[in-house]
Amino acid sequence: MKLPIILAVDDDQAVLQAIQRDLRQQYRKNYKILATTSASEGLETLVELKKKNEEVALFLSDQRMPEMLGVDFLLKARKTFPNAKTVLLTAYSDIEAAIRAINDVQLDYYLNKPWDPPTEKLYPILDELLSDWQSNYRPPFEGLKLIGYQFSPQTHELKDFLAGNLFPYQWLDYETNPEAKRLAELHDIQPKELPAVLLENGAVLKQPTMLAVGEQLGLSAKATQSLYDLAIIGAGPAGLAAAVYAGSEGLRAILIDKRAPGGQAGTSSRIENYLGFPSGLSGSELARRAITQATRFGVEFLAPHEVVAIKPKGQYKHIELSDGSEVVARSIVLSTGVSYHKLECPGLDKLTGAGVYYGAATTEAYAFKGKPVYVVGGGNSAGQGAMYLSRMASDVHIIIRRPDLTATMSQYLIDQIEKTPNIHVHPCTAIAEGLGESHLECLVLEDIQTQERTKVPASALFIFIGTKPYTDWIQMNIIKDPKGFIETGRDLARYDDYKEFWKLDRDPFLLETCSVGIFAAGDVRAGAMNRVASAVGEGAMAVSFVHKYLAET
Repeated sequence: MKLPIILAVDDDQAVLQAIQRDLRQQYRKNYKILATTSASEGLETLVELKKKNEEVALFLSDQRMPEMLGVDFLLKARKTFPNAKTVLLTAYSDIEAAIRAINDVQLDYYLNKPWDPPTEKLYPILDELLSDWQSNYRPPFEGLKLIGYQFSPQTHELKDFLAGNLFPYQWLDYETNPEAKRLAELHDIQPKELPAVLLENGAVLKQPTMLAVGEQLGLSAKATQSLYDLAIIGAGPAGLAAAVYAGSEGLRAILIDKRAPGGQAGTSSRIENYLGFPSGLSGSELARRAITQATRFGVEFLAPHEVVAIKPKGQYKHIELSDGSEVVARSIVLSTGVSYHKLECPGLDKLTGAGVYYGAATTEAYAFKGKPVYVVGGGNSAGQGAMYLSRMASDVHIIIRRPDLTATMSQYLIDQIEKTPNIHVHPCTAIAEGLGESHLECLVLEDIQTQERTKVPASALFIFIGTKPYTDWIQMNIIKDPKGFIETGRDLARYDDYKEFWKLDRDPFLLETCSVGIFAAGDVRAGAMNRVASAVGEGAMAVSFVHKYLAET
């Protein structure tokens, strides 16, 4: 924790040295002591301190200085640190001005020079002022700050990225939070330049990309090795498990993800059916534990980086990234997972990120405290999202096309939902339209059986419907089923073009694709079970097949 500051300003070098010496002797354990002979320099220092999230507890200023009077300095200094205590150092001839300053600038105390002995004439006064300051002091948030607009897609993307990578940050809405406007003015950030990220070291990133933020926060921007035994594409549960087992077994491995560890599971507020966690755990906590475990075993984590192509060249696989760089590996595990289907109905496209969200319940929930929200979907992710939202929202409405939740949701979640009074399930219902100018304001619901439509107020819509594999980017010869899921192992033999791609005498390993040395694990694989535990199992299993493949080459 940063120490609060005591700042002394006096143009007389001898007096300044004396006050600095006495302050350090008494307060250096609990306060940082700064001193300057220039009032203008002191004011400039205060601006820099504010940008670095420092806090000033006390100002001591001489009254008679050539640049400006001490009273004027204290008046200007308090504009930057309004809660700091103020003490004016005066000669006997300045007492009248000091008394006026008590009323004019709310001066806390004036102190005659000299103040010897300090144990009688200085410390008791400052002790009382500092004690009063400490009693009202609330430490500022130390860390990254994000300033933006609540209903901005770019702001939502940054919030989702920071939360997904478990970076603590303070969210400040420019439209509703006075502190956001004050910080924007302090850092010369124009409204059109938002969202902006303020780093703890004082640096400002205006309308940054996720890659730029990731680099500033220490995420790896470039691969460090020229060749890896294994590249894992996608850091969901399957990819994380593959990384842990690859690292623990001595493989040179790199894990690449376009956003953050955890994948779709990482957005779950509470997973209660994962083995070994009887009280449940959040998806982000599971991801944090796994990425820590993998990196401890020496696995490199490259994020946020999107893979755009794979080009096999002999026994090596060249992986092209969206920034133009390349990773070369001897084998690959594809664990890119799935994404939610787009909800096709009028009005939602333009409001995505501005009240309409795909997943993201944990990221955006607090913004809708005391307001009605809607959840579309009947699976476990929708149920977990609804339960989390129910803590903040006035009412959570679950919209499903089926008569009930029993066919698609785990019973433990159904029981929890039934016991939560502000969650309401609307069966045989669909979203027909989203309404709003700059953000979502209303939804039009349609009764599937009667086609009757109802307009309802809605602050937010969270969509958890269906899943589609993230495989559109794969243009090489990898066989997919009609829905885009990757086929592996013995199931490849059902396809006519299998023999065109597979040229080895042996059959593909259980999780191997039709491109030798490239494996698929988790939800992206055809026939996979959509459960965290099964994805983890497949990720671990894929590494055992990687070992067999590498032994051949």
